[in-house]
Amino acid sequence: MNFQIRQAIASNVTGDSATEFRDTVEDAISRGDEHLLPGLGVFLEKWWNSSTPDEQQQFTEKLSQAFQN
Repeated sequence: MNFQIRQAIASNVTGDSATEFRDTVEDAISRGDEHLLPGLGVFLEKWWNSSTPDEQQQFTEKLSQAFQN
């Protein structure tokens, strides 16, 4: 992913509340538009880099389970 895309996405959500982030994520998922995937990827990258190893492990386990269905 191009760094400029990361920077643009970050600047668009800087200062957003938890509720605003939830609304953004839910809107992106409900729309199902593939052009919104880079934004969700940036969110995941930021979360991953600020998470503990235990949180990362829980996430990857849950993700693995979600793709078992």
